Amino acid sequence: MEIPLKPELEAKLSHIASKSGRAAEQVIQELVERFVDHDQWFRQEVEKGLAQLDRGEFIEHDEVVARIEKMFHT
Repeated sequence: MEIPLKPELEAKLSHIASKSGRAAEQVIQELVERFVDHDQWFRQEVEKGLAQLDRGEFIEHDEVVARIEKMFHT
């Protein structure tokens, strides 16, 4: 797969790669992998939260505010 990059982005990437002593392709591979892993994790956490809401497992806004106030005023 080839992905065209804007010249400014390619220059930034080359700079990062040279400072870290790695090839630009390796930096891109790591960045994409982190992004994909984070996206997968985030979507799973959203699904967990939605399931909790469906089960009625949540705290009302007023209770959240009360807990925060208690944390900062005690």
